[in-house]
Order: sequence, then structure tokens, then C-alpha cells
Amino acid sequence: MKKAIIAIVAISTILVSCNGEKKEKVDVKEEVKVTEVAKVNNVDLTASTMTWKGTKPGGAHDGSVGFKEGSLVVETGIVTGGEFVIDMSSIKNLDIKDAKKSANLVAHLTSPDFFDVAAFPTSKFVITSVASNEGKLAVTGNLTIKDVTKSITIPATLSESEGIVTFASETFNIDRADFNVKYGSKKWFDNLKDKFIDDLIELSFVVKTK
Repeated sequence: MKKAIIAIVAISTILVSCNGEKKEKVDVKEEVKVTEVAKVNNVDLTASTMTWKGTKPGGAHDGSVGFKEGSLVVETGIVTGGEFVIDMSSIKNLDIKDAKKSANLVAHLTSPDFFDVAAFPTSKFVITSVASNEGKLAVTGNLTIKDVTKSITIPATLSESEGIVTFASETFNIDRADFNVKYGSKKWFDNLKDKFIDDLIELSFVVKTK
């Protein structure tokens, strides 16, 4: 009995911890005005990717999305700018093994219900400032999804090996409701009961230069 109680407490602690992490999201502020963005087109599109994870009561789905083009400006080991254009038509699902069900999910994600890829084929992240603290970066930039642009700050790291620079984020959460992605959102609809989809989307990315 005592072992069972300990096990229940441990599981509860883990669940509370996970829920606490999930509820944390990046701060969203008004777009920072940018006069000029350096475009050096030095991102290796085949080696760079963004991962995503969405959750709902009783389940979750995850996948990836690729970049259409990208520029990362690094001067003497310091990130001074960058622009990354995300190809929304490249959204993939990775957790559903049934090919038809996986394709149906992707079709729904790209439809007007979610990201409306026909109308908004790309998303974009433009770096506006970078702060460094003991090797960790706090990268602030304008994130554009659909017709909304907001300033967010995300944790990231920068490394270099054999002339290739790797710019990688830690996992961060954005609130899709901030970007007019409304389907199944309790912020936009009432009486969804357990049919809602969590507003927070978990993201991370790895960008490598050519």
C-alpha cells in the first residue's frame, strides 16, 4: 500500500510539473519596427528544420516544417541578425503511423481552420535583438503567422564546427490564439467541453548554415 501511495504521488508530481511547463509561453509584444534585414541566404535548407507539437485532452500530435529561405548573420561569434522564412506547405506529421490519417491531419492543419496555407503560404521570424548570458542567448524577433506579427523572445544557442554554424532554439511555447489560429480554441469559442485543442503550440528549431 505504501509503495502504491508513493507511486501515485510521484506520478502526480510529474504531471503537475509537465502541466506547469506546458502553461509557460513566450511573452508576446507589439511588433518591433525593422528598417532593413540583411539577406545573405546562407541557411542550409536541407539540414535546417522546425519541430512542432500540439496537444488536446487525451492526446497530442507532433511533426516538422521546413524553411523556404533563410539568412543568419554572425559577426565574430555573435548573432547580429537573421530572417527565416517558413514554408507552411511543408508541414509534416510524424506521430501517426497510418498514412491516410496522417495526411488527413496535415490537410486540416493547412486548411482555413488552422494556418490557411493557400492564403498564407509562409510564416517568418526576423531577429531584432540578441542578448547573451553565460553562453545562452535570448533572441528577440518578429514572428509572423497568417496576418499577425508579434515580437517574442526565445532561448537559443550558437555553435560552430568545421565552418558550419548551428543556431538552435530550446523548446518554447507560443499561443496560437495570438496569431488568429482559432479552430478548437477556448479563447475564441464557448461550450467546447472536451473537444477543445490547447492554444499553446510547442516549437523548436535548428538552423544550420551552408
